[in-house]
Amino acid sequence: MTDAANSDDQGIVRIPSRHSVSETITRLRALLEQRGIKVFALIDFSGDAARAGLTMRPEQMLIFGNPKAGTPLMVAAPTAGLDLPLKALVWEDSDGKTWMAYNEPKYVVARHGLPPSLSANLAAVEPLLELAARD
Repeated sequence: MTDAANSDDQGIVRIPSRHSVSETITRLRALLEQRGIKVFALIDFSGDAARAGLTMRPEQMLIFGNPKAGTPLMVAAPTAGLDLPLKALVWEDSDGKTWMAYNEPKYVVARHGLPPSLSANLAAVEPLLELAARD
């Protein structure tokens, strides 16, 4: 799991990845799909930038979720839909290191005034995020 040093006061968890941006995204997508978690979209920010004639280091976002996990949050607080489905942002920094960031489940729950017990609905994907980045 992540440690406090990798989370900031904005609820963003940042973890280093041992893989390239595209490989990290591919690994995460496979792990999510193996567990029946729906991948809604892949946004290739750097690819879109290149098509617009702009230069950007590799950066992609995977948008994913499970209606059984997310719906109870949105029923309890419709504004939770601003943070759902979940997202994982993967980018390469100026030193060539790959990073992954996502919203900490407890932060999403607190942000929308939900019961703390609902963070478990989102926390199940954290080990998958870690596995995609590190193993």
